[in-house]
Amino acid sequence: MRFQLIGVNHKSAPLEVRERLAIPESRLPDTCRELTAYPGIEEGMVISTCNRVEVVTHTANGHADLRGFLHDHFHLTPEELDAHLYEFREKDAVRHIFRVASSLDSMVVGEAQILGQVKEAYATARAVGAVRGQLDQLFSRAFAVAKRVRTETAVGSSSVSIASVAVELAKKIFGTLQGKNVFIVGAGKMSELAARHLMAHGCASIFVANRTYERAIGLAQKFNGQAIKFEDLYSTCDRADIVITSTGAPHAIFRKEHGEQFLARRKNRPMFFIDIAVPRDVSPDMGKLDGIFTYDIDDLQQAVAGHIADRRKEAEHAEAIIASEVEKFEARISTLDVVPTIVSLQDHLETIRQAEIDRVRGRMGQLTPEQEIAIEALTRGIINKVMHTPITTLKSAAKESEATTVVDVVRRLFNLQVKGKDAQRESKKEEVGTRQ
Repeated sequence: MRFQLIGVNHKSAPLEVRERLAIPESRLPDTCRELTAYPGIEEGMVISTCNRVEVVTHTANGHADLRGFLHDHFHLTPEELDAHLYEFREKDAVRHIFRVASSLDSMVVGEAQILGQVKEAYATARAVGAVRGQLDQLFSRAFAVAKRVRTETAVGSSSVSIASVAVELAKKIFGTLQGKNVFIVGAGKMSELAARHLMAHGCASIFVANRTYERAIGLAQKFNGQAIKFEDLYSTCDRADIVITSTGAPHAIFRKEHGEQFLARRKNRPMFFIDIAVPRDVSPDMGKLDGIFTYDIDDLQQAVAGHIADRRKEAEHAEAIIASEVEKFEARISTLDVVPTIVSLQDHLETIRQAEIDRVRGRMGQLTPEQEIAIEALTRGIINKVMHTPITTLKSAAKESEATTVVDVVRRLFNLQVKGKDAQRESKKEEVGTRQ
């Protein structure tokens, strides 16, 4: 396996770092193309959410310079970035992907949103041809593992989520949510989920603003709310007691001067901002105003921490499932690496068998059907015995680091022709040898 992964998440990097690495959905296809054009990378995809940015690759030799890619792509120096990075290779990379898809590496263990986000990242990379072989198999298996974890454990059964924690914080500030007005800025899934929780706790009405007005209308209709044109955001936002914002804008859209205007029009009645965006939509200066309460994604993480203990036992069960699935996947991938050589060996020996039968058939005269069957059985038996040891050796070696050496020895002993991707790999070896 030549899988390699590098990234940051909510545990390794503060929000100030993560927001500098965030990739808008519209830029993901180009980022995937840029990634696969980078030296040594055969396949690649990028997972970018509010809590993580990860680059996952299948490389030519298992050692692509992914740190260099991140430095180049985001224009960041090693001093700015490297202390926050984690890297996984081969089996460890497989385990990490399985854990991410199964929501064991999430801020809220068991939350359902991450699986959908990973599937969207996979679909984007696949659509531009950046995922097509080994990564395709990895993520297809990861989705199956995530489903198994959901089915066989209760890790996702609790109602704890970023959205539900936001509701708890709002209740602490207002005492009750009965009759409060909600303003959604950005019509994303997480904003919708938070709004759904708030409305279920008695909020009176909802406003929705989005850069694409039609999407604002669609989301507002789900809650019998009112769609607001984005250019009217600042003149209408003071109607809300609670603002949920997640726009994907590259800079803060709510700044201190906006908060001062809102409070003046509200006669200093408090406002509560839930900022789910990365980069942040709400400037930290907003929270310094008396009457403005702001919570970003990292603040919500701290609030979530108190709910994690309830899921610990189920998470341990899920970890055991993942450990088992990683071993199965590794065995399957390793076996696939030697299959072309086994097939070539079988074809080679079958060609020899058929040629020898044809060579002696003319000297034996007319054979009865029984004699034909006997010759067929005899020659096949000999071939099977000859193949047994090399095939067994290849399959055993597939699970060890010596697989490449054993494959090369078998090919040389039997003078096997190299085909397909193996031929391309051999060609690359020859080019390297020539340059050296």
